[in-house]
Amino acid sequence: MTVIVYGRSMVTIRPAEPADVDRARRLAHDAYRHYTERIGRPPAPMEADYAAVVDAGTMWVAEDDGRMVGFIVLLDTDDHLLLDNVAVDPLAQGRGVGARLLALAEEQAVARGHDRIELYTNEAMTENLDYYPRKGYVETRRAEQDGYRRVFFAKSLEGRSS
Repeated sequence: MTVIVYGRSMVTIRPAEPADVDRARRLAHDAYRHYTERIGRPPAPMEADYAAVVDAGTMWVAEDDGRMVGFIVLLDTDDHLLLDNVAVDPLAQGRGVGARLLALAEEQAVARGHDRIELYTNEAMTENLDYYPRKGYVETRRAEQDGYRRVFFAKSLEGRSS
């Protein structure tokens, strides 16, 4: 478990449990719904199968006083860790929760023997196109995938050891 302290508030990060599924769905809806109009349909994270994600053991949640304020989904591939989804409750944004979840991804990647993290975002999520480069991610390509116009990023972790 990881603890982040903000003034009098403590955010903890832990592996997701079955009881988190409904909260994750609601958080994804709240975090992504404003993109629906830009994209022309609900973003993929709003339609994800969170029960399957939790069952697979690939999700971690960030909580503040028992309230889910964010989550991250990490998937192993043959040659990198895929950051499949990261979401922060709009009411908790700007408090470093997203940055801490990205740091967890790096820790997990190194611990699992990966030297690279990859992720993608929707082209219409312009805030992310600025955010990820500030966190060390480099745009690698743009393509249509699953009916979405996506921008792919990667971050090298070479030289980091577990």
